[in-house]
Amino acid sequence: METYLLLNGPNLNLLGVREPKVYGFDTLQAIEEEVCAYGHAHGIGIDCFQSNHEGVLIDKLHEARGRYDGIIYNPGAHTHYSYALRDAIASIEVPTVEVHLSDIEAREGFRAVSVMKDVCIAQVKGKGKQGYKEAIDILLRRTRLREPGAGI
Repeated sequence: METYLLLNGPNLNLLGVREPKVYGFDTLQAIEEEVCAYGHAHGIGIDCFQSNHEGVLIDKLHEARGRYDGIIYNPGAHTHYSYALRDAIASIEVPTVEVHLSDIEAREGFRAVSVMKDVCIAQVKGKGKQGYKEAIDILLRRTRLREPGAGI
């Protein structure tokens, strides 16, 4: 069974409380439960982790090498400036999908830039919690295209 890491960055532990008109009314725990159920229904195991600390997230990304088949990552505010997290994603060779609940390009100017985007296999933004499920689908399609007999 494939296993994915669902990784969430700073302030996402406050989902449901923090700016619900922007991020929705669901808590992080509720989103994780829903995403895990979706993954399980598709034969995927999902481990969830959230931290407000850049170094802890870097360590978690490093630990993903050889352990996870894919990463679903909402880097939160780190999206816009953390070259250290960007470099961690680039160095581990685990396919990573960047996810944002809101459409970062339609918000304040400083939020429009993602330093992570170019080292991820895809970016999903502005789809709320559904974006996490879409990330699973993206990772699954990538795996299935690499299977023998897939025509590649």
